[in-house]
Amino acid sequence: MKELIINADDFGLSDGVNKAVIKAWQEGILTSTSLMVGGGSFHEAVHLAKANPGLQVGLHLTLVQGRAVGEHATFPRICDSKGFFTDDPVHAGMRYYFVRPFRKQLRREIEAQIEAFLQTGIPLSHIDGHLNIHMHPTVFDILCELMPKYGITSFRLSRENLRSDLAIDRSRLLGKAADAFIFSKLANRCRPALDRLGVGYTGEVKGLLNSGRMTEAYLLNALETLGDGVTEIYFHPGCLPCAEITRRMPDYRHEEELAALTSPRVKARLKELGIGLRNYRGEVKQVVGTGDEKPGKP
Repeated sequence: MKELIINADDFGLSDGVNKAVIKAWQEGILTSTSLMVGGGSFHEAVHLAKANPGLQVGLHLTLVQGRAVGEHATFPRICDSKGFFTDDPVHAGMRYYFVRPFRKQLRREIEAQIEAFLQTGIPLSHIDGHLNIHMHPTVFDILCELMPKYGITSFRLSRENLRSDLAIDRSRLLGKAADAFIFSKLANRCRPALDRLGVGYTGEVKGLLNSGRMTEAYLLNALETLGDGVTEIYFHPGCLPCAEITRRMPDYRHEEELAALTSPRVKARLKELGIGLRNYRGEVKQVVGTGDEKPGKP
């Protein structure tokens, strides 16, 4: 049996993202989203999530290209004087790995983000990370200490089959090869600890190698390559104009990704292939527009 978790990242980043996430949930195939608790539209996202209780919400851990939630007065700081992390993921990754004083600050910040999420009263379904920072060795080791403490039982183990992706889209060949190699190694490091802790993860995660370009055409082809079991596909939908996502992700095709998530062709193909939609809790989603949904249910 083939099942899909369809996730939207960056919930709470901006009103343009929030609007797209809710549209993809109510009218499309979205089953879950990941919340940025330091995002500029965090409070709006919380309100929308509570108004759409069937939409499962996880934590989008943000330690790069975003704003800190905790207080960090100790020098050197993991953020600047205004509380913002560096926008350079390579720089952040190197500093977090080699600068040992950052470990205590990272633990404080990660725990602050978890607690900020829990204070909303929304059940925390899973954890992932902005630019997949949750897979960073230092960050992951801290998460292994905190996930049992806070009852977090689902984790995005980011790794994707390079050959399957290139069969669909051969752009950015060297970059994709590098990403696939790096995240395969990181996943191999993470997997034994997740198994030991009893934290679940999907068989594969798609969206890593084609991030920001998960169009309808790409998605239709990707559906043909799914393996048995549960696969997660993540997206970055958005409604334009939106200054925040245009500034942060100028090359991402946000509206095309939203169109893919609400596409009648995608819905029909899912039905033809017998691919089920579910969330991390295992709840099944009946999609509007296929004839299978219950009246009044998203």
